[in-house]
Amino acid sequence: MNASTASGGSPRPPAHSTPEALGAGSIIVDPVHPSGPAEQVRSQLAALIHGGVLPANAKLPTVRQLAGDLRLAAGTVAKAYRELEAAGLVRTGRAAGTRVNPGRGLAEPALIEAQVFARAAQAAGLNLEQAQGLLAVGWDRTGT
Repeated sequence: MNASTASGGSPRPPAHSTPEALGAGSIIVDPVHPSGPAEQVRSQLAALIHGGVLPANAKLPTVRQLAGDLRLAAGTVAKAYRELEAAGLVRTGRAAGTRVNPGRGLAEPALIEAQVFARAAQAAGLNLEQAQGLLAVGWDRTGT
């Protein structure tokens, strides 16, 4: 898991969590992003779950561990976990910790297409925000 830049733009060193908890995924919190840190953590974890990076029954780091890794308040991460649980993406048990609920990953073809799009956007020199904007335009044009 990698943390982003701290306030003032100085880079943060990578923050690591247990490999079994987040696999190849990473969470980046941008302190100046308008959505706020809890929403950034929630949306990125949701994407990792939907994308299959965090498979069914994968154990997430404890709230304290992830908060420490990302240099966030524990309440911020707890809020993200509560929202993931309310959405049915994870379940929390005292002894078992927080785990990904089965059946929440997207079909493999959607993930493959997302990776193709991401590579094309990067090759075109787009940043993540620009690529997300482009995806939103494409989404709107599909008529759904």
